[in-house]
Amino acid sequence: MPELSKEQQILIAMRKTLGAIIRDVTPPPGMKHPLSGNTIEDVRQCLALIAAREQELADLDGRGGERPYFADEPQSAQVVSVAGLKRNRDD
Repeated sequence: MPELSKEQQILIAMRKTLGAIIRDVTPPPGMKHPLSGNTIEDVRQCLALIAAREQELADLDGRGGERPYFADEPQSAQVVSVAGLKRNRDD
């Protein structure tokens, strides 16, 4: 994997920090949220901008199309065991 640029490192740090803040201030169900509606919307917009820029940088680096997936989600690539392949000696 290529070295991350300073901008990519900043975006990752910002995304992780905002995510941690969200987890820390999210109240249990039924309790009033400590952040105002406007602040919540601003955080959403920041996360959307970070995600969009990360996608642009990934596309520029030729890494576009990377997406997280669940472990039980079917993958498009299939692993083939080399041990199961036999070489035709007639060639």
